Amino acid sequence: MLRVARCASRHLLQLPARAPCSVVIYRVPPVPGHTCGSPQPAAGQYRSGVRTVSGGPAGAGGLYGGLADSAPVHLCEQVLVSVHELSAFPWWLSIAAATLSVRTVVTLPLAAYQLVIISKVEALQAEISELAKRLRYEVSVRASERGWTEKQSRFQFKKNLRRIVSELYIRDNCHPFKASLLVWVQLPLWISFSLALRNLSLDPSAVRDQLAAGGALWFPDLTAPDPTWILPVCLGLTNLMVVEVFSLQRVATSRFQRVILNAIRAFSVAMIPIAASVPSSMALYWFASSLVGFGHNLLLRSPRIHKVLGVRAGASQTPYRDLLSAFMAKYCK
Repeated sequence: MLRVARCASRHLLQLPARAPCSVVIYRVPPVPGHTCGSPQPAAGQYRSGVRTVSGGPAGAGGLYGGLADSAPVHLCEQVLVSVHELSAFPWWLSIAAATLSVRTVVTLPLAAYQLVIISKVEALQAEISELAKRLRYEVSVRASERGWTEKQSRFQFKKNLRRIVSELYIRDNCHPFKASLLVWVQLPLWISFSLALRNLSLDPSAVRDQLAAGGALWFPDLTAPDPTWILPVCLGLTNLMVVEVFSLQRVATSRFQRVILNAIRAFSVAMIPIAASVPSSMALYWFASSLVGFGHNLLLRSPRIHKVLGVRAGASQTPYRDLLSAFMAKYCK
């Protein structure tokens, strides 16, 4: 056993010396008295280095106004405009291409890192369980020698177990908090691109005119909500599919995990009317982001990817077949 485990086995219980006690963007200020019907001045615009596009919705204030007028949102606007101009794609395809590029470059590596951390934590569970049994025995022996109460024994057990687990996490460099890094990056990125598309879709500008004619099929106007609700429904179904795929990979789930899964399912359904009330550009981005995320989820299940990442959690060699079998068993009885 490695050094930490040997130290833990010799000194599982450490007693206290005494008994335990209780992109810089310069904005031009808006012209007072300007109305939507008057000629559009340079108010509320910024220089993007590619073209001049407008800022957040006029009159927006408070928290939303601060977010919509923040540097990350303006940076996302520049990314979207740059992708559109460099690729010469129509706007609907530019939004999809920008979503795929950003999620692949930024969030896919973080998702792979999350997979590595989780696999290391799962691999430690057997060792932690064995050390916990031995620690429990040592605590019971010391409790008999020193006359500890049940409460004192539980305190000593939990304190020393936390120490042992922390040492194991340090040894394998896999603290569970590192697995949450993806969320702390992905959520602000999602919000920033959403607000960027809202700014571009609602502010009077040349970009807004292009978005109005840059849609396709049943959503020709990207500045208006999807009247058919096809994009919102596709978004909801994709999010539900991601949740179900995640739930199928868990053989047994705790009550807390089931509550969280049901809450996410409810949120996925609630996103449908929300997506139907925002510009189609936002709904298209949300749908494309969910679709790319679902594809990345499937990609990271590949045994070849696990081999490259060094995942050692005993993953299945036929993950896609197993996933299909689990889906059929659950929903096609």
